[in-house]
Amino acid sequence: MGPLDSRSLYLLLIALVAVQRLAELAISKRNLARALAAGGREVESGHYPVMVALHTAFLIACPVEVYVLDRPFIPALGIGCGIVLALATALRYWAIGTLGVRWNTRIVVLPGAPPVTGGPFRFLRHPNYLAVILEIACLPLLHSAWLTAVVFSLANAALLRVRIAAEEKALAEASGYERAFAGRPRLIPSGASETSSR
Repeated sequence: MGPLDSRSLYLLLIALVAVQRLAELAISKRNLARALAAGGREVESGHYPVMVALHTAFLIACPVEVYVLDRPFIPALGIGCGIVLALATALRYWAIGTLGVRWNTRIVVLPGAPPVTGGPFRFLRHPNYLAVILEIACLPLLHSAWLTAVVFSLANAALLRVRIAAEEKALAEASGYERAFAGRPRLIPSGASETSSR
């Protein structure tokens, strides 16, 4: 195998995703500082180290499975997963861009701040988490690392049960979240949507 075989290209992709995540963490840290300076308070932070560990282990597991278990690149599967991965990334950045300086990886309550209901939040309560679900499934499957896809999808589902419950509880107590998002699905889009664009 040459230096640009599919495994090498996959490893490069994982490295690029890791750099992307580090850049996002830097933005998150800056936005968190702004939110706290504006009177925000972080809540329900107990699960955060688990979330960081899970996402770090995921990026390690993807290439490890490909190399150690010699997973092949299957063009039809790889191309399909690549398309879904690109769409998921676009959805995640749409959500991040819509939230602007209010986006970070923590759960922060800003007293008096209205909920953001524009962008992808017109259709879902948690578009960012839908994007993460798709990424965790498709990034390993892009190179047939099905074991990583299954294990980390299950672990992420368990984590999101805790994360979403904690986030919705905090937002409902502080900002009229339930009223703004009444009837709006959490993760799976439905035919009906609201047209508010805060």
